[in-house]
Amino acid sequence: MSLKHVEAESLGKSFLLFFLSMTLLMSVILYLSYAKESTALDEKLFTQMRLCSFDLKCDQFEFDFVIAEQDDLYQFHKTEEGVFALFAIADTTDYAMKLFYTKQKYQKELDLIQEQYFHRYLLALVLLALLSFLFSLYALRPLRQALSLGDEFIKDILHDFNTPLSSLRLNSSLLKKELGENTKILRIEQAVQTVLNLQNNLRSYIDESPLQNEKIDFKELIQKRSAIFAENYPQLRFICHLEPLQIYANTDAMIRILDNLISNAAKYNKKEGIIEITLSATDKKVLIKDSGRGIKQPQKIFQRFYKEHERGLGIGLHIVKKLCDSLHIPIAVESKVGVGSSFSLDLRHLCS
Repeated sequence: MSLKHVEAESLGKSFLLFFLSMTLLMSVILYLSYAKESTALDEKLFTQMRLCSFDLKCDQFEFDFVIAEQDDLYQFHKTEEGVFALFAIADTTDYAMKLFYTKQKYQKELDLIQEQYFHRYLLALVLLALLSFLFSLYALRPLRQALSLGDEFIKDILHDFNTPLSSLRLNSSLLKKELGENTKILRIEQAVQTVLNLQNNLRSYIDESPLQNEKIDFKELIQKRSAIFAENYPQLRFICHLEPLQIYANTDAMIRILDNLISNAAKYNKKEGIIEITLSATDKKVLIKDSGRGIKQPQKIFQRFYKEHERGLGIGLHIVKKLCDSLHIPIAVESKVGVGSSFSLDLRHLCS
């Protein structure tokens, strides 16, 4: 059974919650049972001592005569040497009979009880683990069904996007040929590109298939992706400092990462703003820096559905983090409100 990350997380938490709570309850019950059985052992020994005091026909106890103390008679005592009880002797009140059970014998019987309960405890843990797993799987079924329905719905929507998007792109190209460069046509193209980016993000969001890596000219890939956004955002200035760098990664995943980061840098930039992309072959890092609004809470931006503006769904940077984790790319962000943000990707793992 293949589980998505959210399903595996839900399964693990449900299992731990049920298993730990039941283990705690079982531990308390077994401890009380053990304490009760230990008390029963003391009562059994004391009963045997009482019987033995009448005829002394018992090999397990040692006996002696000691000065009698009335308060200690017919009481079960525990000491570091073992356990004993004092019993009155007929025709005298000065002395009492002491029946003694050595510590070694007493501890051996306690150890036997402990061993039995330890085996019961281990067996109970195995049964509880199995029961917890089955319970967690059962509890996971509604979540899996809901996620499956959601994924199917998203896939249907993405499929239905294709026809109107193709029509929009075709007609905007025809209008551009008839009317030439036009700001209204440019806005249409930007809107279409935004929808395409959203479509690609949603595909990446629901795609759980393993990534197939290949050799990539990363400098060339950045040039191509930045050129697309530079065409769609002519009011912004794109500055690229790119050194040649070959990496071994999944092309589609790297495109999704770059597109989301560059798209955010463009969408949330100020008028006549700057987007600077630096690729260092020495440090094997890429830095995407903008002069935009900045981020109030940078530590939250990779969380699913978190957003600080009305635009978007809040899944773009979550997808970036998800893909970076899959490719083992450390990602870092620095941001200051009103000044801008910068995202850095450490590509060293992809160059080896």
